[in-house]
Amino acid sequence: MRLTKKTYLQGFIGVVMMLACVRWLFPQVAASPASSPSTPSLPSAPSSPSAPSLPSLPSLPSSPSAPSPASPASHHPIRSVYSYAQSFPDTNSVQLLAAEKWGVQPVKNREDAETRKRELVYIDASPYYHVDPLYSSIPYLVPRAAVLLHDIGQAFFDSLHVKGVPLHQLIVTSVLRSEEDVVKLRRRNGNATEKSCHLYGTTFDICYNRYKTVEAPEGPARRMVRNDTLKWVLAEVLRDMREQRRCYIKYEVKQGCFHMTVR
Repeated sequence: MRLTKKTYLQGFIGVVMMLACVRWLFPQVAASPASSPSTPSLPSAPSSPSAPSLPSLPSLPSSPSAPSPASPASHHPIRSVYSYAQSFPDTNSVQLLAAEKWGVQPVKNREDAETRKRELVYIDASPYYHVDPLYSSIPYLVPRAAVLLHDIGQAFFDSLHVKGVPLHQLIVTSVLRSEEDVVKLRRRNGNATEKSCHLYGTTFDICYNRYKTVEAPEGPARRMVRNDTLKWVLAEVLRDMREQRRCYIKYEVKQGCFHMTVR
């Protein structure tokens, strides 16, 4: 069969008409030749299981729920105790039983105390507490009580740190007393008792209205820390020690101290 010009044109027009009909009946076919073999998967990517997590990634660095470690909001609150008298009610008679159980035999005088050094620990040097000049006692405790005093001082430091309060040392005002010390003390202090727990080296007093500054306050105002604030923190520490059954504690109003005996 001979292909003429007329026959070629008729065939060409027929093919164009057929393609036009296909495009009109199936419009989606017209887009497929323009797409690459790999592009059909792109429109369906958002519906994949891992796709929903992608939009949230840019928001992570600006999340407001993650405060800086140095932020004041990270400091623990100071709660203290409901009542000093109710939280620390242990009388001398209660503490005396523990003193007689864990302590040494009462020392007669300072010379007698010198012979008891194998039973006692020197406590006049510590980074956690300061010992006042002692006129009616000697800076010695039984090992059990010395450990308690050390742990109280360390816990006080830790508590001040987490609460954002500048560091202060506790002040110890009374420790081991000889029988001579008790006699002299009773002449000028009607609150002192003849059967003192201090005779046994198990008992010490911590002042609650004075503290020794270790770390200077910071900030524009540079205000000094109030003693009441430090007392609130100390009360929390002592309450925990008492609840752990490590000591008996009496809140002394007239003497301005916490009077405590190791258990």
